[in-house]
Amino acid sequence: MKIDVIGDVHGCVGELKDLFAKLGYVENGGAFIHPEGRIPVFLGDLTDRGPDSVAIIKLVSQMVLEKKTAKYVPGNHCNKLYRYFRGNPVQQKHGLETTVAEYMGLSEEEQKQVQNAFMTLYENAPLYLVLKDANAIIAHAGIKSSLIGEYGKKAESFVLYGDVSGKTHPDGRPIRGDWAQTYTGSMWVVYGHTPVLKPRIVHKTINIDTGCVFGGALTAFRLPEETTVSVPSKQPFQKEKFSFTE
Repeated sequence: MKIDVIGDVHGCVGELKDLFAKLGYVENGGAFIHPEGRIPVFLGDLTDRGPDSVAIIKLVSQMVLEKKTAKYVPGNHCNKLYRYFRGNPVQQKHGLETTVAEYMGLSEEEQKQVQNAFMTLYENAPLYLVLKDANAIIAHAGIKSSLIGEYGKKAESFVLYGDVSGKTHPDGRPIRGDWAQTYTGSMWVVYGHTPVLKPRIVHKTINIDTGCVFGGALTAFRLPEETTVSVPSKQPFQKEKFSFTE
């Protein structure tokens, strides 16, 4: 199995198309396919903060649900959007407000289509993917060894939000434990969630959230090659959004 795991897109549709082109994918019927049959795997956080979350929902749902040429695992922003679409009381901040504004600007018919597409995508997604043929585990915020194979609330919290302690930095960012330092597995754990200026490899883990929506880059991790491919962001650079301890 040859896969291209794609980091947190956050509505950056232009950069995603640039990345697909650089990876050798071609557009076909509004979706992207690779002539060698490679499979793109979206690492969650498709929406929020970026310029075109609705376009990303349409594209990814088409590739995953209709064409069945891609895979997807959810991130914490996906979880929040899903709860919003279900009518649950969620705070429209930390980026959700940008997706909601886009959504509210659509016609009633298109709203139904986008809502149904995203909810179906989310409801059919695994919490994380174990791809033995690619020797990889794909989990939005990562997963520590003891939780692999678990799918309960504890695993869900870790995979969506990371190794959080409940404490925060002075600027409000959550203080996270560095679970990657103690990972001893033989399979790659490919994750994102915490923006870093360049892909971060610790043992057999790699963080590929290179902060596209904050002016960094959009990155893919290719397996079995074990190489990264990135394209520059078109968004303004926000240095304060990046982790320098990751």
